[in-house]
Amino acid sequence: MRAFLGAIGAAFLGLLASTGRFAIFTGSAFTHMVRPPFYMKEFGQAILNIGFFSLPVVGLTAFFTGGALALQIYAGGSRFSAEAVVPQIVAIGMVRELGPVLGGLMIAARVTSSIAAEIATMKVTEQIDALVTLSTHPMKYLTAPRVLAAILVVPLLVAVGDTIGVMGGYVVSTTRLGFNPASYLQNTVDFLEMRDIISSLAKGAAFGGIAALMGCYFGMNSGRGAQGVGAATKSSVVAAAVLILAANYMLTEVFFSG
Repeated sequence: MRAFLGAIGAAFLGLLASTGRFAIFTGSAFTHMVRPPFYMKEFGQAILNIGFFSLPVVGLTAFFTGGALALQIYAGGSRFSAEAVVPQIVAIGMVRELGPVLGGLMIAARVTSSIAAEIATMKVTEQIDALVTLSTHPMKYLTAPRVLAAILVVPLLVAVGDTIGVMGGYVVSTTRLGFNPASYLQNTVDFLEMRDIISSLAKGAAFGGIAALMGCYFGMNSGRGAQGVGAATKSSVVAAAVLILAANYMLTEVFFSG
């Protein structure tokens, strides 16, 4: 029993230590984002990698999710003679929840893993040590541009994903379910509120920051060798996905509780 309790205590203390290290890392990243020098080339490259190159996967995911959501809502609503609510529920489901969450998870799968593998490889090959030798702070050169780019561009990706997801529901509803196109669009526009859109963009910014921070943190703290790179990549994606889902719940409470 003593050994069992000791193992639980050691695991809990390890969790607290990891949380503290990540909090310090996050504070350092945000501090470096607002202090010169600024590496605009790295920032521009991060915008392309995180934003532009993620458009296809986010758009396709949102489109098929919107279409599937319309089919499911129609099938469920038909049991209660409530098929007419499909435009409204697709709009609120995509904008409030599915658009931001799926966009964030796609960013975690594509961008977080890439950042973690890239930085972990740089650590293994001692490129980070070379940056320090050249009087370049690794946090400012590697972390700050990526985190700032993610915070700025992921809300735009989420906005595009929301729009494409709603259009996916529109295409399926008008071609497969017999909805009037003009009436469908009008119901969508009338039902959405500004609070729904603001919450979606705020979630996008939060999820982008989480995804980039996880990739940078695990990359900077990876072990040596190929196994260390692989473990850092895997851990970064898992941690980013879990934190995105947890942050989604907390932000939903903030915007829509009461």
